[in-house]
Amino acid sequence: MRLAAAARHPRHGRVLTLLVVVPLLVALGACTRADRGADADAATDKGPAAELRLGYFPNVTHASALIGVDKGFLAKELGSTKLTTQSFNAGPDEVSALLGGSLDAGFIGSGPAINAFAKSQGETVRLVAGATSGGAQLVVRPGITAPDGLRGRVIATPQLGNTQDVALKKWLAEKGLAIGDGSDKVRVTNADNPRTLEAFRGGEVDAAWLPEPWASRLVLEAGAQVLVDERHLWEGGQFPSTVLIVRTRFLREHPRTVEALLRGQLAATDWAAANGAEARAVVNRQLEKLTGKALSQPVLDRAFAGIQLTTDPLARTFPRLAKDAVTAGVVRSAPDLAGFVDLRPLNTVLAAGGRPLADAAGLQK
Repeated sequence: MRLAAAARHPRHGRVLTLLVVVPLLVALGACTRADRGADADAATDKGPAAELRLGYFPNVTHASALIGVDKGFLAKELGSTKLTTQSFNAGPDEVSALLGGSLDAGFIGSGPAINAFAKSQGETVRLVAGATSGGAQLVVRPGITAPDGLRGRVIATPQLGNTQDVALKKWLAEKGLAIGDGSDKVRVTNADNPRTLEAFRGGEVDAAWLPEPWASRLVLEAGAQVLVDERHLWEGGQFPSTVLIVRTRFLREHPRTVEALLRGQLAATDWAAANGAEARAVVNRQLEKLTGKALSQPVLDRAFAGIQLTTDPLARTFPRLAKDAVTAGVVRSAPDLAGFVDLRPLNTVLAAGGRPLADAAGLQK
């Protein structure tokens, strides 16, 4: 466990102390030989799993997971397989659980998904589906109207190396803004999303690159303004903010269980598209259960307006996402993503329903 240094705002006397967990190397040490390498790829089908341990976040961008759990779509398709769930604040913590073997599958951001694949030398996890496109923004204090207005300011992201952290640092690099102390640089710090909201209100943070509903909460509850909607940085306005990854060995040993999970996710996605108002209410109910507080209707509506639920992982975007992490300074070199994607279970489910198949963009072995 690593503690971030306390960051003092250059214009305020308050100190923001934040906890940053970087557990990936520890998790890698916890991976068993049976969960890695050719052994995992060569594992044979053992039929339905007795249990599926699933991770996700209490975010609007994880709506298909929240709806799937609340409405019973996942449990129904899994049948005799017990569904056990666990929520996380950000991707690196969930990656730790996946690489450590305490999770079987997880809805997660695209950045940590790539990192999990790279850190395990392309062995431990596979991307099996998308979940959400869109739903992330850089929100700032009123008066900050251009990138240069961020010099000497403090910007928060949910966690070091998470999807929004990479997106922010890549964007800063493109804008010629250096990260560090001083009036001509930008201070980047990491905090749980609820803490970022408090810090923004208290003047300790000037901006934040956040997933929904937190971007909407800062705008509607704390007076923030949008400087960047990440959709505008991608062709067609689509980028994978949430995807579904599965441990490779679990996928090989229990392919029918993974297909069942995907059928449940697809059912939740379809239901949400046909029942918009009720879908938002269900997500809000789950958020209240997981965080202790429901969202206001304006925040909920604004957050949903910025996302699209889809099982398409938008695999064509991942080579760029991998390069973005290098530009952001999060990793030294972009990993080879060959074999990262395995859409065979998803396409089996899609084909059974007469739907168009998802494209692996050459990333599937």
